[in-house]
Amino acid sequence: MQQITRSVSRVFILVLAAASTAFAQATPPDWTEPFPPFRIAGNLYYVGSKGLANYLVTTPQGNILINSDLEANVPMIAASVEKLGFKFKDTKILLISHAHFDHDAGSAKIKEMTGAKYMVMDADVAVVESGGKTDFQYGKDLYPPAKVDRILHDGDEVRLGGTVLVAHLTPGHTKGCTTWTLQVTERGKTYNVVIVGSPNVNDGYKLVGNTAYPQIAEDYERQWSVLKSLPCDIFLGAHGGYFDLGEKYARMKEGSANPFVDPEGYQKFIAEKEQDFRTELAKQKLAAK
Repeated sequence: MQQITRSVSRVFILVLAAASTAFAQATPPDWTEPFPPFRIAGNLYYVGSKGLANYLVTTPQGNILINSDLEANVPMIAASVEKLGFKFKDTKILLISHAHFDHDAGSAKIKEMTGAKYMVMDADVAVVESGGKTDFQYGKDLYPPAKVDRILHDGDEVRLGGTVLVAHLTPGHTKGCTTWTLQVTERGKTYNVVIVGSPNVNDGYKLVGNTAYPQIAEDYERQWSVLKSLPCDIFLGAHGGYFDLGEKYARMKEGSANPFVDPEGYQKFIAEKEQDFRTELAKQKLAAK
């Protein structure tokens, strides 16, 4: 009996090791690589890793955190907030860009640590509350489920302490993918901030004949229309690579022009992603004939 128990234990350890290895292989190193927290402009701060972007919006009535990322990243996010001189427990509202584990797996832990109200776009609510089980593409990438406190709809406003964020439904990457906009003031000038949810067409996405997401191509078309309509001065997104985080951060100098003010870079990024979509859609339509 004791020998059987030891054998079962060894098998369990091997399974855990294999799962850890698979997770490590599936997770790009920059997703967990620390990045210096810093003020982007006004009351908007960067508190994410090198690859996964998190944003802190501070107000006199508490703070708003955008994206929770991997569960393993939560201590890093909290440390970044504290390093900037704010209290992580003062996080009153938690938002996400979209319901994929690299942007929302830490939500349950953050809610537990801070008591923040979790607000999610309607079409992504079932995914986050199921811990990823109901995702149309990644139903096996599971994470701790988190209860949503407020269901958002396209155009809804999230208000706290005089700051207003607007939730724009930009679907396709997920059914409830959300692009956030807000305004910040720096040196007496007001800037329009756009935090892009995700315009990516991931490997394996079926744009034609997708029974789990029949309107996926139409939703991407909606996304391009919305993104191109948004006024943008400061260009940000759910991944640092979207907006050249590292390169722009290296150019930040007191008294110099803010490199994150990049309307041209925003338009170029959207145009490139739309072309990627159209190329993939044409390829899949041809293959379906």
